[in-house]
Amino acid sequence: MEEQRTYVLYDGDCGFCNRSVAFILKHERDSSIYFAAIQSSFTQELFKKNGWEAPNLSTFYLIRDDIKFERSSAAFEVLKNLKAPYRWLRIFRFLPRSFTNWMYDQVAKRRQRISKGFCVMPTPEQRERFIR
Repeated sequence: MEEQRTYVLYDGDCGFCNRSVAFILKHERDSSIYFAAIQSSFTQELFKKNGWEAPNLSTFYLIRDDIKFERSSAAFEVLKNLKAPYRWLRIFRFLPRSFTNWMYDQVAKRRQRISKGFCVMPTPEQRERFIR
């Protein structure tokens, strides 16, 4: 049986997205999340294998147990893996999804302006969790 992993899929060319990955690495409870750029062949193959529409660069994805979470749902899933107090932000998952996705979309539209270039500098142990 193949081991189920949790993957965060992000826009590898986006400074804001790279800062988000660095934030996750800094505040995660354990080392259970793997990371891949949306532009990677891994992501393309994963979406094709599961019959999902091609990934959107302005969307943040989390894949857990072959379930695809996107936009605000993905963010709330990531919060499960973070240390307190950040994980407590999951309380907002009870807000209407239309509202939380609207908030997500507002940030996504401005992500290139919010944070220009930034490169994640993982430790050697963290680097093993980045998939190409």
